Amino acid sequence: MAVIRDEAPADAGAREALLDRAFGSARFAKTCERLRAGRLAARGLALKAEIDGRLVGTLRFWHVAAGDRAALMLGPLAVEADVREGGVGAALMHEGLARAAALGHQAVILVGDAPYYARFGFDAGSVGGLAMPGPVERARFLGLELIPGALAGAAGLVRATGAVALPTREIPAAAPKRAA
Repeated sequence: MAVIRDEAPADAGAREALLDRAFGSARFAKTCERLRAGRLAARGLALKAEIDGRLVGTLRFWHVAAGDRAALMLGPLAVEADVREGGVGAALMHEGLARAAALGHQAVILVGDAPYYARFGFDAGSVGGLAMPGPVERARFLGLELIPGALAGAAGLVRATGAVALPTREIPAAAPKRAA
């Protein structure tokens, strides 16, 4: 059984390796990934699933403006191939959406498999007036109102609004000391 926990900075390498296995390097060209680039995940909404201490799933949410409305963008959701049929993705989704609602967020949008996400309440109708800032299959652009009416009448472009991640720099190794 998977245990859902908050992601920690030390999980970054395992998370990125999982995402590479799940989506390949083409993931960096996707519109959603470009929206997330250089941003921090929403506080309290970067989750991992572990089985016996092994990271087997990841789910993150990001702050966006959905036209003139504050919202979260969900993704990516990824689960290791050997445990995909065990409900890990659903557990991450239920926990993530419950946390988002508890934190007072009103709506969540995503680009993903409509039949999969429909079971969590996502539909294309709630984002009908919105547009992504790059190519997406329209049938895969979905929304969920955590507060009824949160996306009613929302129109315009989706854009990133979350905190910007500080660039990381490698600190050069100290030069060896020379004998005097």
